[in-house]
Amino acid sequence: MNEIRWGIIGCGNVTEVKSGPGLQKANGSRLTAVMRRNGALAEDYARRHQVPKWYDRAEALISDPEVDAIYIATPPSSHMPYVLDAAKAGKPVYVEKPMAMNAAECETMMQACHEAGVPLFIAYYRRALPRFLKVKEWLEDGAIGDIRTVLTTHLAKTHPRDLSGDAEVWRVQPELSGGGYFVDVGSHTLDLLDFLLGPIAEARGFASNQEGIYAAEDIVSGCYTLESGAQGVGTWCFNAGMNLEQNEIIGSKGRIVFSTFAEAPIRLIRESGIEELFIDHPAHIQQPLIQTIVDELLGKGHCPSRPESAMRTSRVMDAMLQNYYAKSNS
Repeated sequence: MNEIRWGIIGCGNVTEVKSGPGLQKANGSRLTAVMRRNGALAEDYARRHQVPKWYDRAEALISDPEVDAIYIATPPSSHMPYVLDAAKAGKPVYVEKPMAMNAAECETMMQACHEAGVPLFIAYYRRALPRFLKVKEWLEDGAIGDIRTVLTTHLAKTHPRDLSGDAEVWRVQPELSGGGYFVDVGSHTLDLLDFLLGPIAEARGFASNQEGIYAAEDIVSGCYTLESGAQGVGTWCFNAGMNLEQNEIIGSKGRIVFSTFAEAPIRLIRESGIEELFIDHPAHIQQPLIQTIVDELLGKGHCPSRPESAMRTSRVMDAMLQNYYAKSNS
């Protein structure tokens, strides 16, 4: 095999620019089919993106002999069922983040793919982006010495779509998303820190709903200890009066400051001075990670976003949200 033919389940907004074109443009990769329950929308996507086939049933796409691998781009509530179906069909799976509704579902998915001998990859694509690879290089070179602590601040204004009935509102419906924006976007930061610094050994948190617009939490404060012994704290607030998002990794000889989401410079700050680099994101932000998946499936490389690390991120989120959903379900 010298090419991977992809099928997408759930060709919504994330597939328009971030991922879908990456499946078409990665070397050794081709997008063959798409599926959406609304057949008219699936047909429209296929026409606009020059995809040969479209379906309105996932089982039809999964069973298509011209689809070698499945990309699942639906809300988290359907990740596990679709992964299990793809595993039964013996097809590799690339699933959107967060991996599932919780860590228990992640474990079920991992077990099913292991038993079927099917590779499973997760869309924590920041692990393959050049700017974060540079941060990792600084850390591995000892640029800031031994890591002491990590500070994460993620503040965002209430999003108008949460008040308007926009379809994107599923992101704050816990029965569909597993939580609120902390689960949707905070997962990226937690996974990135796992990639840069190693696994989190223990985490605790407090979550609440301050504004009362939706059922999910809108603020989370958490603390954790890394296996390395370093400690970290974070605040994710999605009802603030401003937008501010950054991470600060502090070591014995300096610190590194960077944003998970904003296209802002990464900064290495030491007594000798400040090194500031601006590294552009690619046009299709998932394409570098998709390339690593294709290369691995073709026997030419290794993807850095594994189900084991994605499950660790889900465990951390479960721990930080435990108090909120225990109260909600009592």
